[in-house]
Amino acid sequence: MATENDDLSNKSYLVVGLATCFLKQEGEVYQVKVIEPIPSAALEAILKGVPTSYALACGTTLGELLSEDSFQKPTDFPPEAQFCDDFAERALAAARTYKSRPEAQSHIPLGVTHNDFNYSTERKRVLNQTRVIRREDDVKQHEYTHKVL
Repeated sequence: MATENDDLSNKSYLVVGLATCFLKQEGEVYQVKVIEPIPSAALEAILKGVPTSYALACGTTLGELLSEDSFQKPTDFPPEAQFCDDFAERALAAARTYKSRPEAQSHIPLGVTHNDFNYSTERKRVLNQTRVIRREDDVKQHEYTHKVL
């Protein structure tokens, strides 16, 4: 599983979470369960009680999740859960964060599923939302803003 110019292996540790996200289609909003790698800094913030869309997370390895041609769902995750976009790349990046901060691996030990988060969907994570910038959104500046007086 190691990649070019990398010292990651199948035994490299990472945390994956089950996030509650939303898709907007034809004016309707649909809830989806998404499997995402969680970098060490994000995990530490979540464990301090920051509201999160993650219902649960588990400590695992790259080898348990990634094979040559497919992804393997952790056993505690529901069958309807889907992998996030760019899952393999994000999993490798998250594994690097735990490699550089090995002490973060103790938060959720290998093989353990943690679900005692400050779970909240108050601020909905809409996956396919696009930002439309309009001319009216521009901040009007005073005519002297860029002049030397």
